[in-house]
Amino acid sequence: MKRLDGKSALITGAARGIGKAFAKAYLREGASVGIADIDFPKAQATAKELGEGAFALALDVTDQVSIQTAVDEMVHQCGGIDILINNAAVFDLAPFTEISLSSYERLFSINVQGTLFTMQAVAKVMIEQGRGGKIINMASQAGRRGEALVAVYCASKAAVISLTQSAGLNLIRHGIHVNAISPGVVDGEHWDQVDALFAKYEERLPGEKKQLAGAGVPYGRMGTAEDLTGMAVFLASTESDYVVAQTYNVDGGNWMS
Repeated sequence: MKRLDGKSALITGAARGIGKAFAKAYLREGASVGIADIDFPKAQATAKELGEGAFALALDVTDQVSIQTAVDEMVHQCGGIDILINNAAVFDLAPFTEISLSSYERLFSINVQGTLFTMQAVAKVMIEQGRGGKIINMASQAGRRGEALVAVYCASKAAVISLTQSAGLNLIRHGIHVNAISPGVVDGEHWDQVDALFAKYEERLPGEKKQLAGAGVPYGRMGTAEDLTGMAVFLASTESDYVVAQTYNVDGGNWMS
């Protein structure tokens, strides 16, 4: 028997990268998966690529109407929601004296507000269903510490860790387990933007920051999206039923807590 047989999972930001890897892993374990993304055509293409059990959902996590519409469609498609992964997120950096209000608002509206209200909408469904559920938020090692150029992103991910703790303590009485995954440096297309920003503000050559980030991981390399899927499956399965309000580091040894 597969570990997620008969379960339905909603994954935000799942059209590419880490979210797509989670979707693949959940499908392998027997779940039906809603590929939710603001880029609906890309979500459709990803769902088609992943095949049976995957379907696309249009979702803008900064818009509560969009969240509710996606949740309602997920319930219509699957008869309910058993698992949520709040994966949608954005990144930016700047020296502290150059942080803009627009950058702050964008990061907090997606990384924090989006996580909170998607979690809330799904939790209401799970409570009504009466069979509990699993909610997994995506934090970051950046939420464990401040970084000189990354103040707003670090603060947003620290907020995700705090929301995970508070929601976890509140919702466990309904049998809803809220936990989080805290990745370290994970390779992927987003690193083109990250590397370019560090190159600009730290006066580095293109690719230099990425090489240094990978070399600094005790495991010996940057992570991959697939490195995170084992924890995502564990936290969605019955194996984690006694795990509540925790944030797990999956970072090759970068942070110990």
